[in-house]
Formats: sequence, C-alpha cells, structure tokens
Amino acid sequence: MNQNFMARAIELSIENVRSGRGGPFGAVVVKNGRIVAEAANRVTVSNDPTAHAEVVAIREACGRLGQFELRDCEIYASCEPCPMCLGAIYWARLERIYFASVADDASKVGFDDSFLYRELNLPMAQRRVPMVQMMRGEALLAFKLWRDKPDKITY
Repeated sequence: MNQNFMARAIELSIENVRSGRGGPFGAVVVKNGRIVAEAANRVTVSNDPTAHAEVVAIREACGRLGQFELRDCEIYASCEPCPMCLGAIYWARLERIYFASVADDASKVGFDDSFLYRELNLPMAQRRVPMVQMMRGEALLAFKLWRDKPDKITY
C-alpha cells in the first residue's frame, strides 16, 4: 500500500474533471513499486462506454508489459470499481485493489451502479435489457474446438 500511488489516482480524477475531458475517476497500475500505466475516465472523449479509468489503465498496462495478465500488479483507483471494472480487474488477475471513495460517494453525484447489481439478480427475461438465448447447439462447436486445440494459450 502506497499513498503516493493513491494520490496519483486521485490527482488524475481531479485533473480529468477540471480539464473537461471526462468523469471524476482515475487509476494507476503498479508493478514492483513502479507505475506501469495510469489513466483517467475517457468515456465521453472517446465515445466508449467501457473507457473507465480502471479498464483503460489495465489495457495500457497489458500493452506495455506485453501480456494479458497482471498477476504481479496492483491497481489504485480513485473510487471503488464498478461491476464492469471489477470484472476486468478479476480477468486481468491483478493481485490487489486499493480504492479511495466508495460506490455510495459516486452514487450521490450521479454515478449509481447499484441498478447493475439488482439487474444481475433478476431472471434474464425480466432485465431492463432482456437476454434471449438462441443457437446454443451451433455455438458449442467453438467450445469443442477450443477444448481439443493442442496449442491454445489458456487464460
């Protein structure tokens, strides 16, 4: 745990708001006591709803390190990660998450992710964006091919 890394994540979030480039979120990925990547929220400037600070920092860290896993890294985020970012952090296999403000703080200024948690508990057909399964049999071929592929890179 390093306050300088958290201070940088917070600084990125503040700079992002002041510059008008995006929302109040910043993140840094750290490996062996050094910042590998840092990012601020880029949703509105990139027209990409997945460009949250944590996701952008993970993408940049993976690119710089030339690997798709960050097992030996930690992430410092200016706010508790949303469900999407948390998923990305788990998929990237970061060792630890440090965060400053909490989801409730973000909710109070319009960034309310609680509906996502409620949606996940609903049956698929009752969600705001209904999910309809189709062509499962055809799709299973990709999994069979993957299972039998001798030279696959597992992740």
